[in-house]
Amino acid sequence: MPSTFSVFFDDPFWVGVLEIAGSGGVRAARHVFGGEPGNAELLAFVRQDFGRLLDAALAAPEVAAERRARQPRVSPKRLARQAAKEQTARPLSTAAEEALARAHQDAGHLNRAAAKRRAAQEAAERRAAARHRARERHRGR
Repeated sequence: MPSTFSVFFDDPFWVGVLEIAGSGGVRAARHVFGGEPGNAELLAFVRQDFGRLLDAALAAPEVAAERRARQPRVSPKRLARQAAKEQTARPLSTAAEEALARAHQDAGHLNRAAAKRRAAQEAAERRAAARHRARERHRGR
């Protein structure tokens, strides 16, 4: 009987699942690790608790296994592009990140408004200076 043991993150815990494929279907059992297990912790688990997990999997009811169509292999470059796209498209996850982004955005708006005011003030000063020079030339000075 082929079997597989997979460890994955199932928010908020790390979980190990033992699957045993038989002629009629699949039997499974799971073990919750809690935090991310290191190599030493996995080795200790295999030595001490794997027998209980195996017994639990063999005692579990057999579920008919569906034959899934094999997914075609995706090239590493395509996977990298998809991962980069997901990273840029992901929303900010924490309130602190959102607050920082909002503050940065507001500062940008304030800086643009201040720059517009400065540019308008400088243009008004240039017009006033030009009018003053024109008046002085008209008076012959």
